[in-house]
Amino acid sequence: MAGRRVAITPIDWAKIAARVSDDQKQKFLAFRAKSESYLRRMNANPESTPKIEWAYYKNIIPVPGMVDNFQKQYESMIIPFPADTATPLIDAQEQHIKKEIEEFKAESNKRINTYKAEAERIRGLLPYEQMTMEDFRDAHPDLAFDPVNRPTFWPHTPEEQLGYTPKDASSSGGH
Repeated sequence: MAGRRVAITPIDWAKIAARVSDDQKQKFLAFRAKSESYLRRMNANPESTPKIEWAYYKNIIPVPGMVDNFQKQYESMIIPFPADTATPLIDAQEQHIKKEIEEFKAESNKRINTYKAEAERIRGLLPYEQMTMEDFRDAHPDLAFDPVNRPTFWPHTPEEQLGYTPKDASSSGGH
């Protein structure tokens, strides 16, 4: 019965620590301490079980065949190593997360390109100090003053506009 030591790849704690946010540092440090404690306990045990000196027990135990029976049972005993069922699940989860990361990166690159195009458009405008009201309207039609369609400025409340009474407020007896 040979012992079987699990192959452990060294963990690069510095790389992991670099990705941990400040609010999660305490949990990360607790996890690291627990992991290292487990590894120390595991490495403190011998790789294989100590050998039994069957001849010594045959000489001191008076019952004939008892030690031979124990030896036969001991050597035929097989302790199954648990099957690894988690690795395929972890690999599938890793592939799914990698796919999500790639999709996020592609969407982010699209947004970045949109923002770069908008920044280039803004860089191509006249400086605001040199703009006329018409230039501003052409550059920012959604922000420009439009007394016909939008007769008020943001926040479009009657309290903010001197002398302006909305149509619906005049019929309900308001200002």
